[in-house]
Amino acid sequence: MKQAEIAIVGGGPAGLAAANHAARAGAHVILIDRNDYLGGQLIKQTHRFFGSKQQRASERGISIARDLNDQVMENPKIQVMTEATALGYYEDGVLLVEQYNKIIAIKPQKLIIATGGAEKTLLFTNNDLPGVYGAGAVQTLVNVFGVKPGNKVLMVGAGNIGVIVSYQLLQAGIEVAAIIEGAPRIGAYWVHAAKVVRAGIPILTSHTILKAHGEKEVSGATIAQINENWQPIPGTEKEIDADVICLSVGLTPITELLWQANCRMVYVPELGGNVPMRNEQLETSVPGIYVAGDAAGIEEASAAMMEGSLAGLNAAESLGYTNEALRQDKNNFNNQLAGLRSGPVGEKIRNGLAQVSL
Repeated sequence: MKQAEIAIVGGGPAGLAAANHAARAGAHVILIDRNDYLGGQLIKQTHRFFGSKQQRASERGISIARDLNDQVMENPKIQVMTEATALGYYEDGVLLVEQYNKIIAIKPQKLIIATGGAEKTLLFTNNDLPGVYGAGAVQTLVNVFGVKPGNKVLMVGAGNIGVIVSYQLLQAGIEVAAIIEGAPRIGAYWVHAAKVVRAGIPILTSHTILKAHGEKEVSGATIAQINENWQPIPGTEKEIDADVICLSVGLTPITELLWQANCRMVYVPELGGNVPMRNEQLETSVPGIYVAGDAAGIEEASAAMMEGSLAGLNAAESLGYTNEALRQDKNNFNNQLAGLRSGPVGEKIRNGLAQVSL
């Protein structure tokens, strides 16, 4: 049985930030991630972030991941467990982890769940053909491994990820036939969308995919315009030539451990699905269990890092590690989060968060 002051499940932007700030406050941390690397979604993000300097504006996700990873590895108060899968959390407060075919029992005083989000899929005919990918998988192939998923892509979804990945595909020498979006307007920031529009990629709003063509692999797709009830309009069908269909239709929080720990959960569409109720310290209904990042609700990586920082500081403070500098850091991160969620862009997130407060 391993003892830990704080265990963190998930080594993405939220988990890394939580580990760094909890350890800086003085707590001993075990950071657990199922991959053989740390960084989560950041390792595939080659675009530059924007916002304030404190939110890593003008830095690329891959650079941020490298920086956070270096900070974690250099801190003697943090033990890193990669290629380690959290199997379950039990009533006696024990977290079971599998690593290298061995089962390890960890009993933390505080637990931070930063497991991130999983890609959603879409129902259409032949959606199981080879050549149908999630946007995250395509981003990993191209940006991490330098592998082309195909030669001509139909992108489904015009949110930030769909538009950003489309531009990255262009940079990799891959043709993008079109971007289609079911909503009447795109969800991406115009600063991203303008790049693909200038490159000549059509963005078709109020459109959906009906069918993928092909026998053993994707050879094309049928798309159609949809009405205000999201139903296809007969006679608007169009054939698209493509050997890759890339789905960028959102993420859903990964919350199995939270369910198992009997945290109070609520379905909030604005946050991506079922998420835990939490208080201002990001502590769930189960005392000692905190949540941060996409597991708490789908947002941008900048928000995940801010939440992770707060969860780490709050967990450390609950163990008695507190001082004036820590309190100032907490105020700073809370102010930054409020700024990220302000204005019309953050309205959906604010509405979602209003439903999860304990």
